[in-house]
Amino acid sequence: MMENTEPKPIEELSFREAMAELDGIVGVLESNSLELEDSLRSYERGVSLLRALQGRLTEAQQKVDVLMGELVADTDDGARDTSLS
Repeated sequence: MMENTEPKPIEELSFREAMAELDGIVGVLESNSLELEDSLRSYERGVSLLRALQGRLTEAQQKVDVLMGELVADTDDGARDTSLS
């Protein structure tokens, strides 16, 4: 049976902690060792973790895209001949 302790809020977990917790939930669910109610609770937590992780990955990808865009813009600016001659 699962412990009755409240899990740490997802927004307080690091990406690595959230991934580890999700991995643990998947393992427990795959073992088919929980009662139905505990399985549902674990599944709900897993879905919440997955959504949060996907959101963080999307946010990180957007930041990388912005940074890469800035690099390309800087390269283009440097390649331009801005002399007045």
